[in-house]
Amino acid sequence: MRTKKKPRVVPEPRRRIKMRTFADWNEPLPGSMEMDLVAHCGGVNRGSYVHSLVLTDIASGWTEAAPIVVREGTLVVETLERIRMGLPFALRALDVDNGSEFVNNRLIEYCLGHGIELTRSRPYRKNDQAWIEQKNGAVVRKLLGYRRFEGLAAARAITRLYGASRLFVNFFQPSFKLAAKQRDGAKVANAIIHRRRPASVSGRRRVSRWPPRASCARLPPTSIRLKLLEEMRAVQAYLAAADGETPPPATSEPPNLAAFVSSLSSAWHAGEIRPTFSVEAKPR
Repeated sequence: MRTKKKPRVVPEPRRRIKMRTFADWNEPLPGSMEMDLVAHCGGVNRGSYVHSLVLTDIASGWTEAAPIVVREGTLVVETLERIRMGLPFALRALDVDNGSEFVNNRLIEYCLGHGIELTRSRPYRKNDQAWIEQKNGAVVRKLLGYRRFEGLAAARAITRLYGASRLFVNFFQPSFKLAAKQRDGAKVANAIIHRRRPASVSGRRRVSRWPPRASCARLPPTSIRLKLLEEMRAVQAYLAAADGETPPPATSEPPNLAAFVSSLSSAWHAGEIRPTFSVEAKPR
């Protein structure tokens, strides 16, 4: 006699969070963000190691990242609160994957208390979080690679690195936005139909109708020539030395950032020259 399978019990926090697919955003206003964790475990996924909590805005591409010492729901909420307070717009919606560090009552109650719409992607469908997956590779992995980082000292150094890269990526690094899609039979091909000069996130913000936010006054003006590259390279050298590798030699003269920033308007013609660029291969 064939026995009936017991119905699968869906955990209560998962039932409270509705699902959202990649096609459900429908041109949202700034403040609708995807969130993910990037593991810095090296080639061995065991023990305690640092993670990067990464958020990216669907409308503008504004990206934030911060390290957490261990993968734990309370630390996720505390780090999210620090990131939220520094955003140049109000956090309206948050889309996460199905990990237990996100799908829990603690994050649900936090979002309810701050008027944030919380959704989750479909299990095993990475394309539902295509925006954050792209930033995980283009920003986090290009800056930190695939090494293993552990402890508070590494987390503090990564915090310093993200402090400089946050300004560079969002204020000075140009990027393209998808203009349209065209269908070729059963396939939908992404294509930039109207080719246009790329703008930084802050550049797109100046020409768009972003809602006002008090924290916008704290944004550093783009005319300030910050020594961001020098700071980023110094922290990367420290992390490489701590990992047992030989850090790159220090330059005798600081980089000429004024010349670098003035070249950004035409730098995209030469292809991939980002300071976050790395030739380090992903471990197999």
